[in-house]
Amino acid sequence: MINKTEAKKASENGGEMATLVAYFSAGGTTARVAKEYAEKIGADVFEIVPEQPYTKADITFVNPLARCNREQIGGKDVPVAGKIENFSEYDTIYLGFPIWYGQAPRVIHTFGKGYDWSGKTVHLFATSGGSGIGKTAEKLSPSLKGAVSVDAKRVTGAAEI
Repeated sequence: MINKTEAKKASENGGEMATLVAYFSAGGTTARVAKEYAEKIGADVFEIVPEQPYTKADITFVNPLARCNREQIGGKDVPVAGKIENFSEYDTIYLGFPIWYGQAPRVIHTFGKGYDWSGKTVHLFATSGGSGIGKTAEKLSPSLKGAVSVDAKRVTGAAEI
């Protein structure tokens, strides 16, 4: 069912509501899931890439001095390369990422802070080798200010989104 906000957006966009699948992938798993799902639903795709790409050494969780650990523990912003110029045209966004320390990587928080999420429905999907989804939606919501709703689920494949 389309609510009044969605109906207004649809009429402004010539009756069409746009869907976006945006994702960050460190090892390729999230990229595979995101691209497969976007193709399945006919959505646009945007890869979230940090300005300074991660090396294999940067995402070694067993090393407390690895970049991913310093960013997560320190709550640091991780600048994103590129921008979605027509972000206002999307009203449904699927946002994918691996789970790092029980939540989204910091690059996802930085990505979120770069846009106006007002009136958008956000579906978070996360891939993980062993961590659950935890309080991912709750922890990421402050970076998605204005979103109508934010839900989250851990997935292993596009069929589960």
